[in-house]
Amino acid sequence: MPVQHSEWRPLNAFGFLAGLMTVLLCERGVAEDKSWFRKDHGVAPTGLQLPSEFGEVDRLWRTELPPGISSPCVCGDHVFVTTFVAESRELATVAMDHNTGAILWKQAAPARTLEAFHAVGSPASSTPACNGTHVFSFFGSYGLLCYDLKGKLLWEHPMGPFQDEFGASSSPVLLDDKVILNEDHDVDSFLIALDQQTGEVIWKTARTEATRSYSTPVVFDNQGRKEILVAGSLRLTAYDPSNGRELWWFDGLSRLVDSTPMVVEGQIYFATWTPGGDAEDRIRMEPFSDALKSFDQNGNQEIDKTELPEGSPILERFFRIDLNQNQALNESEWQKHALIFERAQNAAAALLPGTTGPLPEENILWQYHRSLPTVPSSVVYDGVLYMVKDSGIITSLDAATGELLKQGRATGRGNYYASLLAGDGKVYLISESGVVTVLKAGRDWSVLNSFDFKERIMATPVVADGQMLIRTDAAVYAYRCR
Repeated sequence: MPVQHSEWRPLNAFGFLAGLMTVLLCERGVAEDKSWFRKDHGVAPTGLQLPSEFGEVDRLWRTELPPGISSPCVCGDHVFVTTFVAESRELATVAMDHNTGAILWKQAAPARTLEAFHAVGSPASSTPACNGTHVFSFFGSYGLLCYDLKGKLLWEHPMGPFQDEFGASSSPVLLDDKVILNEDHDVDSFLIALDQQTGEVIWKTARTEATRSYSTPVVFDNQGRKEILVAGSLRLTAYDPSNGRELWWFDGLSRLVDSTPMVVEGQIYFATWTPGGDAEDRIRMEPFSDALKSFDQNGNQEIDKTELPEGSPILERFFRIDLNQNQALNESEWQKHALIFERAQNAAAALLPGTTGPLPEENILWQYHRSLPTVPSSVVYDGVLYMVKDSGIITSLDAATGELLKQGRATGRGNYYASLLAGDGKVYLISESGVVTVLKAGRDWSVLNSFDFKERIMATPVVADGQMLIRTDAAVYAYRCR
């Protein structure tokens, strides 16, 4: 149930007035500009000729920056990203000029404790959002920070670090007057809405059944009714953005969800996979009473970390199962995760939205269970769903029926973290090693071209205002879209 929450820190009355003046003085075109992660569901605006080569001919600018895996947020004449300098442990929001790439300002987050994060991840992973006058940056090491376009801090809402050794990756999204953030971790998961102007909490909904996941919420128009879609462990849930109450839900997702759902013509698509969730390799936990007989060597009615055998899938995931962090698993902790492993469903699917309660079976249009991506969000483009899994295996499905159309390999091998981008008859996939594969889109797609940046790429590319932006570990590149 939603709970009211009043912990917020407006800077002062002057800061609020400064933000208000920014709104009043801002040009109309910029004031109406809004941007957040995957707002376009990975499909570029029509009418643009997108690049298929990435040499210097069509490059507009290249700006070197510290690493970070947040995607560029383009808002009017600005591009916003977050960065992390490991040596100084500095987390920062950086603003660049959209036309030239020049750095306009940098504001460091006042984080005292750096969150734990995945070995290939970063504590600067959440993509900023912008409403045309305010920039919203989130760091799991500190919380949500709001700046004006000149870099002045308007308000802050501290939260985190969270109990999650992989850190926080979900990005803020915007709806009406609210900035909305979902944080699913090992304990105390929640969905929260704050006032964009003041930072005051409007509502906060506890997600008591959720465990760690990293998907960004989706703003959804359900036949005229505004909803917030959250893909989390095992379940896709729709919330009422006015009060944070659950509206409807679908059970049938993986036990960890990294990717963000897509919405195309009122239908919802997703593709999500986590190890141990397929029928042939499902992770299983025996009844707790049996586990005690097998592992409880000291007779304390718990299973200590030191009592599990080397190579056990439970030992590998011990941190997330040990909710009270006492280095031992009690019956409730064991049973909770046994159920998660049992119910997990690795799948790609297409759904018609619900109204209230569990999603009816007839609203499940199709499901597909092979060659699924772990981290990158897929894309639906011209009636085809494209997805890529690690090692560069590309799978395309008929978006209407779920029928397998084609499989092949991207030029770039290795792992994939950047989400897919489509437009101008092309689909773009980028490997962690920095190889961009450009597909000629279609039911019988083919590899059109590839380019090796020779720099690590984790961030999702973005097309906005006549440019394609690609962020590597070393820089942000801007390419002309004709």
